[in-house]
Amino acid sequence: MEDKSIIIKKVKKVQGGGHHGGSWKVAFADFMTGMMAFFLLMWLVNMTTTPQKEELAKYFQEYSLFAEGGAGGTTQMISTEQAQPAAQITITQTPPASGETEGEASPAGLEQLKNKLEQEIEQRLADLKDQVRIEVVEGGIKVDIMDKEGNPMFPLGSTTLTESGKKILKVLCDNIKSTSSRVEIEGHTDAVSYANREFGNWELSTARASAARVEVEKNGIPSSRLRRVSGYAATEPIIKENPFDPRNRRISLRLYPEKPSKTPTPAQPQSQPQQSPPAQVSPKSVPQVHPAPMQ
Repeated sequence: MEDKSIIIKKVKKVQGGGHHGGSWKVAFADFMTGMMAFFLLMWLVNMTTTPQKEELAKYFQEYSLFAEGGAGGTTQMISTEQAQPAAQITITQTPPASGETEGEASPAGLEQLKNKLEQEIEQRLADLKDQVRIEVVEGGIKVDIMDKEGNPMFPLGSTTLTESGKKILKVLCDNIKSTSSRVEIEGHTDAVSYANREFGNWELSTARASAARVEVEKNGIPSSRLRRVSGYAATEPIIKENPFDPRNRRISLRLYPEKPSKTPTPAQPQSQPQQSPPAQVSPKSVPQVHPAPMQ
């Protein structure tokens, strides 16, 4: 018998791991998917118009996963024969009575306030009425207190009100403080320049508006009703063809009545809604489950 030689074979096992494995492919695929979604989103944002973006934003603000869902709990199967139509309630809104206005902020209210101020100036400021101009502007009333040759509201280059200026502001404030109007005060100058470059028309108009603010508060209008105090130098002249006209030097009061908050009238239903009976669960529709017998 021949002796058979024993052959020993060593098999080298290669362990898959690190860069030799496939786990990196999963991470790379996730990365590429995310990048594709990102660039797709960027493309969509660039392609949509502004109105479309507003519609999309509105949709997601009002979107709800449960908008069409029912109450929580067990699922019930309801026969279509048992479904009742939804009750309908007719709501009638009572229109405002004849002659009723929305208050001082309405056009009729602004015109009424304007007429009231004009009457007060006519009666109490007969000698100064040509220096006051009142007009209805968008949302409010504008009152211009203008200089006149020989009778200025402020001495030339000064920020101290004259007696005429104080008198006009007092009459105006006596009528304004009984209203709900918010007040803006503006200072304006003519186009005459000053040698003092550190204190020009901008500083002068602003300082005069602030001096008028102090006088307005003295006459009973609290600072909480003041919306703005500003100076415009000679940028908004009344007499545009002559920027040096003394009437361009003025203090302007802008009155903005607050709109009253509307209290909704409770709706009165014309008919009582019919209450639908509670949904009945059909026993035939629910499957019966029986445990298997024990062997």
